[in-house]
Amino acid sequence: MALMITDDCINCDVCEPECPNDAIYMGPEIYEIDPHKCTECVGHYKEPQCQQVCPVSCIPFNPEWRETPEQLNAKYEQLQADKKPAQQ
Repeated sequence: MALMITDDCINCDVCEPECPNDAIYMGPEIYEIDPHKCTECVGHYKEPQCQQVCPVSCIPFNPEWRETPEQLNAKYEQLQADKKPAQQ
């Protein structure tokens, strides 16, 4: 599953820089997580870093975005491949 940020977010700014996939961004009112980029830190860390630093524990798993560990790893690998510059 991807993660999500609930309305309990206090916009403290600590989660955004911790995301290795740049999946966290400021939405209209609170921070949001792009589920297409969120791998729950699979490939980078053992635990989601945003959850670790959130002072109000407002980053649960998104029940509408279910993914297996294999799917999360495949997403991680695709995101890493997308970061590499095209060879000329």
